[in-house]
Amino acid sequence: MSRRETSFLLIPGLALLALAFLFPVAHLLGQSVLGEAEDGRSVLTIAHYARFFVDGYYLGVAERTIRLSLVITLVCTVVGFPLAYLMVHGGPRLRFWLIVVTILPLMTSVVVRTFGWLVILGRGGLLATVLDGLGLAERSFTLMHTETGIVLAMVQVLLPFMALTLMGVMARIEPQIEEAARTMGCGFFGVLRHVVAPLSLPGIVSGSLLVFALSISSFITPGLVGGVRLPVLAGSIYQQVLGTLDWPFAAAQAVLLLVAAFTIVIPYALLARRRDLAR
Repeated sequence: MSRRETSFLLIPGLALLALAFLFPVAHLLGQSVLGEAEDGRSVLTIAHYARFFVDGYYLGVAERTIRLSLVITLVCTVVGFPLAYLMVHGGPRLRFWLIVVTILPLMTSVVVRTFGWLVILGRGGLLATVLDGLGLAERSFTLMHTETGIVLAMVQVLLPFMALTLMGVMARIEPQIEEAARTMGCGFFGVLRHVVAPLSLPGIVSGSLLVFALSISSFITPGLVGGVRLPVLAGSIYQQVLGTLDWPFAAAQAVLLLVAAFTIVIPYALLARRRDLAR
């Protein structure tokens, strides 16, 4: 393929990337460093960033956001790996229903699914009723406005992205490789550990990056399940934009959220790629 043909194929994607990502980010970056002088003129300032790092409230919100996103990514990986393996190696009927159950939630609004979790996790809800019947908790038990509730709801929302990504990678693993490992005396869990998991590393990396990026920027589910007691950074940005109309401070938070995501995602992707190339 010639350089001209390559450039022709890249132009639509690059144009869309610039229009939908680079220009908005540049605009946010500009707003985040603009302030108003006493005479009304716009001046460059880092006051909005200083406000974020000086105020312990916003630092706590950022710490909670990153920590919950890492936990959600880890849980999705642990749960999504065996689910993807079953979808690849299960019988036709089992594979069909597992794929349907995995994809079906994606066809439902995330708001509707989150309200479903409000019913399940709320005081006197389904979870409290079951635990009360088993004698493990009182009927007033609730996971609403807790980090555990946020993790449960977010894992249900993001698990399909991890499972489907892993499924696509695992489906390309030759069955003869697993059979050879079993012939050499490797048990089921040994095959998963020494054969399937290393060969599925690209899917684990891609799925975890996707889940982390979606979870760190989510505000609907954490906002409804966590409430005002457990705000996350995306919800704080939303509140600054529509609640207090403080656009410059919201822009500063958005830039910091993007930097935090890149700080974790880029090194992780580079290390995983280097490890893959080393093999």
